Amino acid sequence: ADGGTSVRAVSTDPAPVNLYLVVGYDGSAPATRALDAAVRLLQGRAGRIEVLYVAHLPSADSLSADAIGELRADFDDIARELRANAGDQLRGHEVQWEFSWREGQIADQLMAYATGLGDAHPGATTVIVVGSSSAAMHRIVGSAAVTLARRSPVPVVVVP
Repeated sequence: ADGGTSVRAVSTDPAPVNLYLVVGYDGSAPATRALDAAVRLLQGRAGRIEVLYVAHLPSADSLSADAIGELRADFDDIARELRANAGDQLRGHEVQWEFSWREGQIADQLMAYATGLGDAHPGATTVIVVGSSSAAMHRIVGSAAVTLARRSPVPVVVVP
């Protein structure tokens, strides 16, 4: 479910877009590297960066309605902060970009968002860009990057 908001920020006059880079962004070092890589990938191309924060809500069965409401309010605050951080990171780069956020499983939401862009913009190329973590737990249990690399219906760039 989409529990988030979108904020559009464009640093240049909009040009025709034929490349959409969906960047998984949570403010972490891997996400920051992914956003930097997306900027480099757009150099010389007509495209746009879609910065997407995915908030993961624990099982609703274990939370009260009040607790879920508080978490969603926290997600709104986090999304505003992340949008500002992404804006700071993208300042000075001549790229079109938009920030959105959703709730759910990270890999699933990134794939759904990218697929939706592809459906809405036939003929354009959509690519998911995510950072990888070197944490041992992610290598053992798996991460969003691993899940995307195995299951994504669109190309995925995993930034080390």
